[in-house]
Amino acid sequence: MPEADDENDVDGTEDMPLSMRLSIADTLTLGNATCGFMAVYFTTTGILIPHLTGSDETGMARHSAATAVILMLMAAIFDLFDGLVARKLRSSPMGAELDNLSDLISFGLAPAYFVLVYGMVADDAHQRVSALAAIVVLLAVVLRLARFSCVTLKDGMFQGMPSPFGALTVVSIVLLELPFIPTLLAIVGVAWLMVSRVEYPKPRGVLAVAMLGWIVAAMGLLAAWAFDAPGGQLLLQTGCALQVVLGAVIPLFATARRVNTFRDNRREARAAQLP
Repeated sequence: MPEADDENDVDGTEDMPLSMRLSIADTLTLGNATCGFMAVYFTTTGILIPHLTGSDETGMARHSAATAVILMLMAAIFDLFDGLVARKLRSSPMGAELDNLSDLISFGLAPAYFVLVYGMVADDAHQRVSALAAIVVLLAVVLRLARFSCVTLKDGMFQGMPSPFGALTVVSIVLLELPFIPTLLAIVGVAWLMVSRVEYPKPRGVLAVAMLGWIVAAMGLLAAWAFDAPGGQLLLQTGCALQVVLGAVIPLFATARRVNTFRDNRREARAAQLP
């Protein structure tokens, strides 16, 4: 009997590493989490700490803000590709959990912290109200990720704004440097869209390529702004405005398609009832 128990223990230890082994998709997911953490790091060391210590180096803050947002964009790229790789190859049993945890860091904590720091360094912002808005963003992502794990959705569609898209929209609103109240209302509006039932298409095929191209272009705009290139400020604000407009317009296309599908179904049903 002791020998049999030892044999079972050995088999158990041999099986465990196989089930816990990371796949290529999981490695990309961990890259997502790493980018999110580093975005928080650059937001703290390059924006918050200089502000608290009274530093006047605005260039450093601009570079750090651009770096933090670029890292969130890189996290979105990792998030885009880990799903594609998982469908083509395989994902470990931990894949779904790793994805949710990484998304929470990169698209929940990082943008919420960005909003919080904005409320501390902006001249016309109110710190406590900004902290409340940051909590709303974080909780919206938490609720969205939890719902995504529990609800079976229509193939090819997300229910609510995807958290990567929502995070980038929130950061774009902050970078637009609008007055405090419109900025706050827009951020809360994005948080509502993330937990709403508004449909957004999943980035597959041509849409995935378009999304990747848009992310790369956004990185270029941020780099131009960070290094104070001619017209860099205007280009960045144009890109941020376009990001916000896309967040509002994309669900309109999905809604229009759903209405057209409903009308076509009714038309077919009436045609079938005719003698």
